[in-house]
Amino acid sequence: MTAEAAAETGSGSRTRRGGRWIERWDPEDEGFWKQTGEKIARRNLVFSVLSEHIGFSIWSLWSVMVLFMGPEYGVDPAGKFFLVAMPTMVGAVLRVPYTFAVARFGGRNWTVLSALMLLVPTAAAALVMTPGTSYTTFIVVAALTGVGGGNFASSMTNINSFYPLRKKGWALGLNAGGGNIGVPVIQLLGLLVIGTAGAAHPRIVLAVYVPLIVVAAVLAALFMDNLGPVTNDTGAARDAAKEPHTWVMSLLYIGTFGSFIGYSFAFGLVLQNQFARTPLQAASLTFIGPLLGSLVRPIGGRFADRFGGARITLGNFVAMGAATGVVIFASAERSLPVFLVGFIALFVLTGFGNGSTYKMIPGIFQAQAVRRGLAGEAAAAYGRRLSGAAMGLIGAVGALGGLAINLAFRQSFQMTGSGTPAFVSFLAFYAVCCAVTWAVYLRRPRRGVPTAGPETGADAGEAAARPVYAQV
Repeated sequence: MTAEAAAETGSGSRTRRGGRWIERWDPEDEGFWKQTGEKIARRNLVFSVLSEHIGFSIWSLWSVMVLFMGPEYGVDPAGKFFLVAMPTMVGAVLRVPYTFAVARFGGRNWTVLSALMLLVPTAAAALVMTPGTSYTTFIVVAALTGVGGGNFASSMTNINSFYPLRKKGWALGLNAGGGNIGVPVIQLLGLLVIGTAGAAHPRIVLAVYVPLIVVAAVLAALFMDNLGPVTNDTGAARDAAKEPHTWVMSLLYIGTFGSFIGYSFAFGLVLQNQFARTPLQAASLTFIGPLLGSLVRPIGGRFADRFGGARITLGNFVAMGAATGVVIFASAERSLPVFLVGFIALFVLTGFGNGSTYKMIPGIFQAQAVRRGLAGEAAAAYGRRLSGAAMGLIGAVGALGGLAINLAFRQSFQMTGSGTPAFVSFLAFYAVCCAVTWAVYLRRPRRGVPTAGPETGADAGEAAARPVYAQV
């Protein structure tokens, strides 16, 4: 029997479970990784990206549908901002149960099921996209697309279990970046439909995605695997929720991913309402920022692998603050070219920061395991257990940042007719994120203050000289 076959069948437990279950999985063992693990992990990553990509497209569906909604639909700008906020809220809430569905049903099994669930909001949107439909109906159907946002949490939790710590930044960044690209792809499709068939044909967009959803589900069923060691552990969720780092990272993730998804959903509406762009003109610009932000996410993870996620994250928030300052200036001056430069820079930085923050999560819990005296596989198992559970909570809270951004834009335009006040509030939040990142993860401990682990003597002195958690 080959090593790969042994990994996939385990010690007779495949018969017990049935399907594509892998019972032995130890990616921190370099021999196992090189001989068996890397090939299996890469295969699962490819099809995870495909499913998550389509999930993101459906999650951001209504950022495109609102561009088709002319005056005949009877929905004002404030109503449209609230409409695109609904999927964000529902997707954020669903990320928590989706995280633990991987352990309950298996990563491959849940990927298939969650992909097929995308057919529901897609078909519902096809039924209601017509003038005369009530606003309440639009709200309900838009909320259904939140299932696409949930896909991210289960996909990231699943891939986190496949890869060793030294490669998590790149793997998680690639998985998330490939998913994030679903946002600009559906926006490009919307642009193509508006530019060719016209704004009266939104159902063409939906017709394209129905077969893609089916293909993603079938490929996941054929080529992905379930990991037996990732067993259902409700205690992990409870322990992660008690851990202060979970909530600190949730705050930072609001600043990176919350900004990315919030800006992605709102960009077209901001261009239409603040700079009087037509739907076609807005659609021709909205995809650029999300595309670049998605492409740089793996690069952010790679930089975090090399230089430390905390350092990269702090520098990124400083740069986000500078870019927001440019946007505030351009918004106040009504300068579209400067606004686009600043806003697209913000998108790039949110994507880069997404990669670095997600790299920090497994690193933090691995560092805690070492400080508690664990080593080897015991430390790795502790890190995987808590980081996998924490990712669902962090992803859920982070996605709520997208809801806050859309509601801030709604309030800002409703009160002043401009997005400037909203951008000022975002700048203040990025300043808070800078302070928190430095204080929790980079500030050097005071002399004489003991560290969190069992280090003593020279080891303790050396640790005290280093910034806290700087390498996570």
